[in-house]
Amino acid sequence: MKNSVLLLGLSILTFNLSCAQDTVNKVDTPEKIPFTAELLIDEIPVPWGMAFLPDGSMLVTEISGDLIHYKDGQKTKVSNAPKVYKRGQGGLLDVATHPDYENKGWIYISYASDEGKEKGGHTALMRAKLKDNALVDIEQLYKATPNTTKGQHFGSRIAFDNDSYLFLSIGERGDRDHNPQDITRDGGKIYRFNDDGSIPEDNPFVGTDGAKTAIYSYGHRNPQGLAKNPETGEIWDNEHGPQGGDEINIIEPGANYGWPVVTYGINYSGTPITDKTEMEGMTQPIHYWVPSIAPSGMAFISSDTYGADWKGSVLVGSLKFQYLERLAMDGHTVTKREELMPGLGRVRNVEEGPDGLIYVAVEGKGVYKLVPKK
Repeated sequence: MKNSVLLLGLSILTFNLSCAQDTVNKVDTPEKIPFTAELLIDEIPVPWGMAFLPDGSMLVTEISGDLIHYKDGQKTKVSNAPKVYKRGQGGLLDVATHPDYENKGWIYISYASDEGKEKGGHTALMRAKLKDNALVDIEQLYKATPNTTKGQHFGSRIAFDNDSYLFLSIGERGDRDHNPQDITRDGGKIYRFNDDGSIPEDNPFVGTDGAKTAIYSYGHRNPQGLAKNPETGEIWDNEHGPQGGDEINIIEPGANYGWPVVTYGINYSGTPITDKTEMEGMTQPIHYWVPSIAPSGMAFISSDTYGADWKGSVLVGSLKFQYLERLAMDGHTVTKREELMPGLGRVRNVEEGPDGLIYVAVEGKGVYKLVPKK
């Protein structure tokens, strides 16, 4: 019986592979690399989030709890960073600045927090201002519940859209059977807030009995990439599948992205999760990876800094295969995949800076700046 189940799982994986488009399975090595990778900030064990300030400095989160301010070649630890619940994938996670930072001054941070009645932790969102390398005017905006001692799937990324709504991703915390498909529960969701943490009146589940009204979309597994498409204003995410089935999705209000009812992946043991890869009422990804690359971080190339051919591309970090992936796009379709910076290490995040350059956070190394070749 056990062998039959394993064979069924392998059959489903083989079916998924055979049905996938070539762009899903084939990753190329580019003939020409239009940049040189320079280590900008060294000796950061797990650099998780990056945010840029108007004076040219940068904030970097380190998962164990340090918020680092990098300015004029110097690293300074910012005081009053939130106390984090450090377990498994949890800790100090993403950081972002308000779109009108010069006038508003708000910095937003997501992190694993143990606040609450239950043991363990869950993902939280706060905002604060930076003064003399200290966080001041600290406000917690959201705290997911209930806590759990599980160490997986906290998410979490922050992105703003063109209307300054804040989007936050939270993973399903390892409870796939209850959280992602239930809008009365946190986890496995992408949330939308006003910039002060209040709930927009037109959020899709406002007025729905028992719903978490911050929820914007659901049926997610563990979204660790979230970015605004600069051409369309859409919010895109990437998220971890199980064994196979990592996804890129375009986030729509009220949409159900299917986990775990539909998936292109299987259990790590090789057994099936479901025999369905699509279902009416559930939104399909615009791209999925088989095998999984374990995607983390996401950025769009919005200029021709690296050449006209790269403008409009999507960059995604691979934790599993330890490279940066470039996906050439034609609208919502991936037309080509390229492997950049092979063997560099576990790429945790990628961002396009206000200077038009790409910055890449690599575990055990720090933050690299991709300098265009002349």
